[in-house]
Amino acid sequence: MPEIKLQKNKPIIMSVGGSLIVPGGGPDTEFLKKLKRFVDTQVRNGQKILIVTGGGRTARNYIEAARGVKKSIEAEDLDWLGIHATRLNGHLLRTIFREVAHPVVIKDPTRLPKRWKGSVLIGAGWKPGWSTDYVACRMAKRLGVENVINASDIDYVYTEDPRKNPKAKPLNELSWVEYRKMVGDDWHPGKSAPFDPVASRLCQRNKMNVAIVNGRDLSNIGKLISGTQFKGTILL
Repeated sequence: MPEIKLQKNKPIIMSVGGSLIVPGGGPDTEFLKKLKRFVDTQVRNGQKILIVTGGGRTARNYIEAARGVKKSIEAEDLDWLGIHATRLNGHLLRTIFREVAHPVVIKDPTRLPKRWKGSVLIGAGWKPGWSTDYVACRMAKRLGVENVINASDIDYVYTEDPRKNPKAKPLNELSWVEYRKMVGDDWHPGKSAPFDPVASRLCQRNKMNVAIVNGRDLSNIGKLISGTQFKGTILL
């Protein structure tokens, strides 16, 4: 099992997949309750946390609806549907963490507040062409944070898609070169990959690491934060 050492006196950067927040017909309140307890515990321990929210099923529902009505749609318009879904999810989290969160959802990773009004900062989608994984990594780079936690609905990066091949093997560690060979370099609205290829290029160039973990196992993320062995994949 891998382990990673987070930097002292730096905020935790988490990209929380929309599949955790809105996995189906609506927000998963049970997951959100667990996330709130987890974050509140980290805050009581003196930790600052930046959470960037994905669009989840809400984004895909709107993208699929647009495609179902009109055959030819500009990618930029589809991107904006996804972006607004991430912002809705972001405002949901900002509402849940109101007592400890900065009052504004951050949409531009190049314009972070110099001082947070609270211990939690919520980020969401920026502009067409950039995923929330990319936004989280741009924010991390700006804050001098070398390690990003990518919390989604998978336990590991696998050698192949385990839904298609049950014999696919989980990987504890993977270089950016190896990972990018697996997923390619392109990103488009609604694309599903363990971690965005464009964000991967940014991380490789800036020597940043990403821990891929299952966001529903918050005790496992707690192990990651504490510097002990955790279940997941490190991209480095």
